Amino acid sequence: MADNSTAIGEPRPLIASDRVEGTAVYNENGDRLGSIYNFMVDKQSGKVEYAVMSFGGFLGIGEDYYPIPWDKLTYDPREGGYVVDIDSEQLKSAPRYRAGAEPAFDRAYDQEVHAHYHTPFI
Repeated sequence: MADNSTAIGEPRPLIASDRVEGTAVYNENGDRLGSIYNFMVDKQSGKVEYAVMSFGGFLGIGEDYYPIPWDKLTYDPREGGYVVDIDSEQLKSAPRYRAGAEPAFDRAYDQEVHAHYHTPFI
């Protein structure tokens, strides 16, 4: 049987993508902001670039989707979800889109998202 942990009592360092989807996202005060809808992976490098957080709406209707640079998220096992250092004002003015209106995720959009969250753009 394969060993599924990195050390006794430690969870595996990798997780399947379908298990990330739906995971809660909290701010540093422990307030739930939304949940991971999906994430965007660079086709060439295989690196996760964004977690797309869903927020608002009811039963999936009227939700907004917020791409957040993956480096902004930290998994917190106590919360059972991801924690971001984003306050409500920063989130209100963040780049977002509605279902069926996904942006191009091109270089210009990448720059906009990274500039908003003050993360390095490469």
